Amino acid sequence: MGTGPIPMARHECYRAAACRCHSTPHAGKASTGLRTPDMSRQIPPLNPLRAFEVAARHLSFTRAAEELFVTPSAVSHQIKALEESLGVQLFIREAKALVLTPAGTAYLPSVQLAFKQLADATHRLHSKDRPALKVNMPPTFAVKWLIPRMDRFMKAHPDIDLKVSTSNHRIDFERDDFDMAIRYGRGDYPGLHCELCMAVEVIPVCSPALLQGSLPLETPSDLKHHTLLHDDSTYTDVSNPDWAMWLEHAGVTDVDASRGPSFWPSHLVINAALNGLGVALVKKNWIEQDLAEGRLVRLFEAIRLPVEFSYFVVFPKERLEDRRIRSFTDWIRAEVSADQQQPAPV
Repeated sequence: MGTGPIPMARHECYRAAACRCHSTPHAGKASTGLRTPDMSRQIPPLNPLRAFEVAARHLSFTRAAEELFVTPSAVSHQIKALEESLGVQLFIREAKALVLTPAGTAYLPSVQLAFKQLADATHRLHSKDRPALKVNMPPTFAVKWLIPRMDRFMKAHPDIDLKVSTSNHRIDFERDDFDMAIRYGRGDYPGLHCELCMAVEVIPVCSPALLQGSLPLETPSDLKHHTLLHDDSTYTDVSNPDWAMWLEHAGVTDVDASRGPSFWPSHLVINAALNGLGVALVKKNWIEQDLAEGRLVRLFEAIRLPVEFSYFVVFPKERLEDRRIRSFTDWIRAEVSADQQQPAPV
């Protein structure tokens, strides 16, 4: 095909199409095929939608009016206007009850989701100057150590919002949306900045109720009279001693290390011990408060079994100057130091 001048008729078609593309909304029906649909004509105003959402949640115009600080009549008018706009009835107005129609029931979840998304987007917009510190950590670290003392961090650093999630797998900071992570291991995290934040000690503990029972629990050999509670994370955590390792280290040969229930994640075995189900081997780091307040009792303190792994703060090297990461890391270390200085419970 040649590249010569376009014939007049064809040229006029191109020019007409260009005119239609730039026409105003009042240019007539010829332009409707090329214009983006007017979404504002398809979405009802927010006030009637809000009145519907609140009235549907309470199934009462009166209670909806109280939440919206308007009169019940105003709510009723908003709902009526919405129903007329949509061309469907949303409520059945009975003498002493307000009932959603099938159409109203189907419409409500989408309206509630839309308001939630709008609220979330607004929150994100206002939070751009104060981004949250996104931290990933093992589940038991979060449940048993961080959350019970998190209020102290919030008071000490009111300008830093934490966004906490949990997992045990190695973090890929190029793929995963985290600022930093806390990981349990030997500290070998190539390409990342790594700082020791918490050494680990694993100890046998039980509820004080077990010591008040008729069965003896004065020497490691007495464990044969009691249920052993097992932490199943020992199968994936090669450094975490199980009962077989601990009993061998203690020189005990007459206790069956395999009997007793198993739990995962680790905080479940702690809860089992708190409930008096038996004797558990747990990380002392997670139960400092339980020991201090007498909910758990440490057994056989003279027997100490070294643990190879520790907890480390890990993050990309380019974030070394991130004030939020430094503040959170320093706070963790200060809390760990305070735990270590606590007097042993009597």
